[in-house]
Amino acid sequence: MPHVELDALFWRPGWQETPSEEFKQRVAAALAKGGWVSDGNYRSRLGSFVLDRAELVVWLDPPLPITLWRVVRRTIQRLRSGEQLWGTNVETLRGAFFERDSLIWWALRTHFRWRRRLPQVLAEYPHVRLRSRRDIELYLQGM
Repeated sequence: MPHVELDALFWRPGWQETPSEEFKQRVAAALAKGGWVSDGNYRSRLGSFVLDRAELVVWLDPPLPITLWRVVRRTIQRLRSGEQLWGTNVETLRGAFFERDSLIWWALRTHFRWRRRLPQVLAEYPHVRLRSRRDIELYLQGM
């Protein structure tokens, strides 16, 4: 199945955001192709647009220390390699660790809020919540 990466549809070069209506049109076009797997959130821009079209929501919900470790590790790898991200963007040391909208700070700010909010949001959708590597392995074995 095609992978629809919402970040790739949202971010333009120079870390410029795609306007909301254009972003929604891009997402709609990507999801219209039939079966798909998507990652990301963007509920503030898309509302339930993606959730309403999903057959199943898989919520990967590891503990905060694991989430932070993974975010920091990926960030350091991308800083070292100069890997290009969405819209030809690259992470910078300052942007990754010292700006208010860095992914690391975002993970810290939102982790517990989403843990409280998502059970209510997902209650009306078919979903599974996987909190550990073992949960993931058991889930995949049962498919």
